[in-house]
Amino acid sequence: MPEQLPGPRPTLEAVAERAGVSRATVSRVVNGGDGVRPHLADKVREAVRELGYVPNPAARTLVTRRTGAVAVIIAEPEVRIFSDPFFSRQLRGISKELTAHDTQLVLLLVEDRGDYDRIERYLAGGHVDGALAFSLHAEDPLPAITRRIGMPTVYGGRPGWTAGAAGSGAVAYVDADNRGGAREAVRYLLDQGRQQVAHIAGPLDQTSAVDRLDGYRDVLLDADPALIAEGDFTVAGGARAMAELLERCPRLDAVFAGNDLMATGALRVLRERGLSVPGDVALVGFDDAEPVAETADPPLTTVRQDIEGMGRMMARLLLRILDTGRQEGRALPASVITATSLVRRASA
Repeated sequence: MPEQLPGPRPTLEAVAERAGVSRATVSRVVNGGDGVRPHLADKVREAVRELGYVPNPAARTLVTRRTGAVAVIIAEPEVRIFSDPFFSRQLRGISKELTAHDTQLVLLLVEDRGDYDRIERYLAGGHVDGALAFSLHAEDPLPAITRRIGMPTVYGGRPGWTAGAAGSGAVAYVDADNRGGAREAVRYLLDQGRQQVAHIAGPLDQTSAVDRLDGYRDVLLDADPALIAEGDFTVAGGARAMAELLERCPRLDAVFAGNDLMATGALRVLRERGLSVPGDVALVGFDDAEPVAETADPPLTTVRQDIEGMGRMMARLLLRILDTGRQEGRALPASVITATSLVRRASA
């Protein structure tokens, strides 16, 4: 591109004059519109390069009615988000898909309930075209907020809120087959000859934890309630739950943990009690989020979900909704449930 001297910013009119087309034709090309013959579009793009024209974001928003930005809302405290590789993997997938479609990611975090007022003001202010939200807990106000302001939203995880909280109508979401993955993990432990299979559940105000607990119960229909302890998807929570299980059921010989972080906490407690893994107690996690499972000692057998791929699918689904100009009452694109698979390593 020729060297540009300091001066007034090139305008649409200047590009139109250089290309020999109308201002409306230039506007359609630079804003991604249709209906321009290819040879004219090429002339406009060449004029844009020659003049160094940069679209005015405010004017572009007026033309396209799009800001080119999407909010990503994670309903967890900052300390949890930056210590759990699940979130970084999902954000990576979302970011890749949005970047491929020239769309900006705006990250909004939830430290406490008071943050929802700030989030609602931001979403209602017209700063973003839509929202991606995940790790929601029961009674989370976000579904009602996004519906109230008419914000197109795709959720990460199967919806678990009540109809009264979210309003009527379909909800677009992306999730893994949590229940099926849990069943596979428990069956694997039984196939290894384990007799007393315990479960460390995630927080039961989240549907992923509920679905994994249900998968455990699908296989062990008469499981002793003493073999089930609730954690919180953290290393410390897994350690607390493991200690609780050993107090109640010292003869247990296998544990299915609701995620890999809780499995590593359980592994630490088992070692402290002088129990070998997998000799005395076999251990299976869930997620296979790098680097937790592979770097554990021993490396964790775990249920793999495509976390990054799920992030990409969430973003892709939202962009599809935005591109079709969904109005209230129009059918949403189908939600997505992704497959899981058991990754066998040394812990079971």
